[in-house]
Amino acid sequence: MTTIPSGRRMEQAAVNALRTLLQDYDHVVEEISGQNDYGEDLFVTFADAGRVTNDVIKVQVKGGTSWRRSYGYGVAVRQHAETWANGNVPVFCVVFDPVTKQLYWANATEQLRRGEHEGRRPRTIRVPADAVLDDTTLAAFVNKARAYVGGYRGRNAVLAHLGEMAGVAFSRSDHVLHWVNEFEEQLIFWQRPGEPHATLLHSDLDWDPIPITPARLLIPGGLPLGSFGQDFPEEIRRLTPMACVGGVILNMPEALWLASCFSATEWARRGAEVG
Repeated sequence: MTTIPSGRRMEQAAVNALRTLLQDYDHVVEEISGQNDYGEDLFVTFADAGRVTNDVIKVQVKGGTSWRRSYGYGVAVRQHAETWANGNVPVFCVVFDPVTKQLYWANATEQLRRGEHEGRRPRTIRVPADAVLDDTTLAAFVNKARAYVGGYRGRNAVLAHLGEMAGVAFSRSDHVLHWVNEFEEQLIFWQRPGEPHATLLHSDLDWDPIPITPARLLIPGGLPLGSFGQDFPEEIRRLTPMACVGGVILNMPEALWLASCFSATEWARRGAEVG
């Protein structure tokens, strides 16, 4: 006779507990078949005043005491890092503790993306012990989740719009910054994680991609600011009347904007080998 593993019973109990809580408040819960489990168990579509919204999240649900940690609970990322961090729909982790009979939650996508920006790759999603999900906290959870979905969806829409404008395809893990100068020309700073250089896309240059590095950003007027301008002799830095990068002449606001872009994305170039 076939037996059901105890771990599977606990996982199903966790899914049932979360589904019941959400459905009690009219949120729509769709369970993902176990045969198609790629790191998520549920799709949750939030409702507002009895009406279904466009805000959707995926949820990885875990049950049992084995997920306990000193800070609360931990869910291993394993092979799901890319899909949880850069998928079309943000992923949340929920743990059900059979002893406390409580659900606890964390935003997995947010933690992974924050880790990327800090130059690290979290192996575990940390679920705080005080992040309880129950009747008294559900409304606050829904508000936070929907706000995050809106920003996440908005970021992806912006990336798609900028990519279409410049004729390139950005990955959701790319760091992309946009600016319009005083002449209504548009500039895009594009940094892929792990690459030793960034790419400048400029509307006045027909959006031709130009590889740029901090060392090739010349800001006239003296010594280099940090790593900026290190490829130029001091005499040139001191006497040149204009700013430039990668052979492109810049005005001072453009140069300072690029300097801030390089500073903001230093983590993404850290450890990259210059070929």
